[in-house]
Amino acid sequence: MTNAVDVQEQVKAIKQSFRQMMDGAVAQSMREKGVDYKLNWGATIPRLREKAQELGKNYDLAIELWKQNVRECKILATMMMPADAVLPEVIDIWMEQTTEQEIAEQAAFNLYQYLPFAADKAFQWIAGDNQLAQLCGFHVLARLFMNAQEPNERGINEFLDQAVSAIENSSLPVKKAAMQALQRFAELGLVYERLAKSALKHNHLDFF
Repeated sequence: MTNAVDVQEQVKAIKQSFRQMMDGAVAQSMREKGVDYKLNWGATIPRLREKAQELGKNYDLAIELWKQNVRECKILATMMMPADAVLPEVIDIWMEQTTEQEIAEQAAFNLYQYLPFAADKAFQWIAGDNQLAQLCGFHVLARLFMNAQEPNERGINEFLDQAVSAIENSSLPVKKAAMQALQRFAELGLVYERLAKSALKHNHLDFF
């Protein structure tokens, strides 16, 4: 367990390092698009990835970084959290505290897809009414399908129902994530492709 004082000092040093990564144009562009962080240095994802690699995986530091209401801290937290060490309860808290699409997407790509319980969480999220959680869920499932992880029969039915529902009724980001996941599902094999097409046709949808 890392000393609490050491963690606070590390967080302070990390936040100071963002000054060197500052990109005012990126931050301004986000503000113009309605993305409202309390503090946003506009650091690019590749720069943050370099920082995460330099620091390495660190559970205590990731927990503390997430608590900071700073865009770069939250993204770094998703990059630094060891997927095999974090509990589902912590992920639930992080999801509840996620208010921006960018953070939801970074969390899905950097951390959530690698969780030992990734599929369970993804199915839980796509069945809920939190649209950022739905977005995460579909992104995670798309990645799992890309890695040739096949759902069981119950999972297939649940996924197809929720994906079709999202395509028909959800916000554009969730709709796009659901469509991408459906495409990845279809790429699992001919049977899956037929199931996807059948579900879409039944609901008078078609994008294959």
